[in-house]
Amino acid sequence: MLQSLKIENIAVIENACPEFREGLNVLTGETGAGKSIVIDSINAVLGERTSKDLIRTGCDSASVCAVFTDVNGSAKAVMEKYGIEQTEDGTLTVTRSISQSGKNTCRVNGWLVTVSQLREIGSYLVNIHGQHDSQALLSPEKHCSFIDSLACNEKLREEYKDAFHKLIKVKKELDTLYDSRDENASRADYLDFVINEINEAGITPGESEELSKEKLLIQNSAFVKKNLEKVYAALSGDGGISEALSQCAEMMEKASEFYTGACDTAKALKGLSIELAERTGEVRGLSEGFGYSPSRLSEIDDRLDVIYRLSMKYGKTEEDILETLEKSVRERELIGTSDERITQLEKELYDCSDKVKKLSERLTGTPTKAAREFEKKVSAELTFLDMPYIKFVVSLIPGSLTSKGAETAEFLISSNPGQEPKPISKIASGGELSRIMLAIKNVLSDKDPVDTLIFDEIDAGVSGSAAEKIGLKLDSVSRGRQVICVTHLSRIAAQADFHIKIEKTISDSGTFTNIIPLDDQGRAEEIARINAGSAVTGLQLEGAREILEKAKETKK
Repeated sequence: MLQSLKIENIAVIENACPEFREGLNVLTGETGAGKSIVIDSINAVLGERTSKDLIRTGCDSASVCAVFTDVNGSAKAVMEKYGIEQTEDGTLTVTRSISQSGKNTCRVNGWLVTVSQLREIGSYLVNIHGQHDSQALLSPEKHCSFIDSLACNEKLREEYKDAFHKLIKVKKELDTLYDSRDENASRADYLDFVINEINEAGITPGESEELSKEKLLIQNSAFVKKNLEKVYAALSGDGGISEALSQCAEMMEKASEFYTGACDTAKALKGLSIELAERTGEVRGLSEGFGYSPSRLSEIDDRLDVIYRLSMKYGKTEEDILETLEKSVRERELIGTSDERITQLEKELYDCSDKVKKLSERLTGTPTKAAREFEKKVSAELTFLDMPYIKFVVSLIPGSLTSKGAETAEFLISSNPGQEPKPISKIASGGELSRIMLAIKNVLSDKDPVDTLIFDEIDAGVSGSAAEKIGLKLDSVSRGRQVICVTHLSRIAAQADFHIKIEKTISDSGTFTNIIPLDDQGRAEEIARINAGSAVTGLQLEGAREILEKAKETKK
């Protein structure tokens, strides 16, 4: 329940702190006094769309703070979802600041929240029904929501909605696979060619580098052979290096027998002599074993040509070519599974379609029963609201499957006996729309978990006995909850449990709006003003007191 507001620099309201109570609260005042600004302020603090145009002229920013008590479980659940701590006394404080730069700052119990989070929490705190709400009656696509509220089929409708969205998702994926099937077939042929060509080549990383080295060796084989032979000739034979080193080692060894200082050198020369003899044998082996097949050069050229042609198509190096092979294999496997996926999705589509159809049939049954009950209850309310001759009918129209079901609803009325009911959007007047909306709200009042309802001039276009009946109906709706109503009608204002006057004053320093809670005397004066205008006589004041007394009697 909305306990209080603190409004700063919103339009013509510089600073105001209205308080509200349980039951029926009414706001009255002359046209342009600022009644709608109070409603706009509540809208803002609930997270609804607003703009910097609301900021009072000459001010840099504006703010609204609302305090709620006895917060319902739905609002608390949303707060818990966003990690917002709740106060010990159960109150909920919501603030929203708007700056000329367009920046919004929103807080719930001191915690920063986004506008969308604030709007979600606000949707469980207050429902605002204004003149524009009657426009919902002019839109047949919105009529189903009224019936669903009475049908109490939220769980079934949610189940149907989930099943329908899954059906659409499966169908979309299946259509995509169908569209790409021909393209995939062509792509699969190409990938098969790539995979086969690379696999048949059997290349290995670094292969071209090794082949190029081998080719270079073969091309220089005569030079290599000649040098090996020269080295061997220099090392071996009479007078060769190997023989000369051996003789030197032998002489040094003999000298060391008498000259101990030559022992180490003798041993070193002996070792060198032995090692050189071994190396000479190796050179001989290299020289005798060196050779090549003339056809090998041709084989190398052919192989390098294969690798070159693959590199021109699939990558510069062997690693690049093999990576292309790996990617092609993976893509080919995916294409190969697309047919399997199509088969799987076709089965899913059948199952989803069957489930949606069955849920749709169940869903169709609940609105039919609820529609007849809705007709009966709304008609009874309209009779009470001085509209006994209006026939209210809910027409359920079969249609194609949508996320909301396979059936749409449209409200029809007949204003006079004997006339065929026609769409409400075509024949209802503004006053009739207001009363029909109030009747609907009263029928659905116990289905709405929100504790605070606001009616912004929903009584537009009615007067007299109908106005009194609307007042009684608003009083009825307010039992056990809070109703805030902006009205220009004295009969409705008289039904209030708490009456607030909105008054505008103009001075040299600007235009200001005052929000004044009225006592019994103030209520009588305000009701007299509503009835008579600015000049109120004693007789009119007495008449206003009679209206208030009569209203008290109806509340007993």
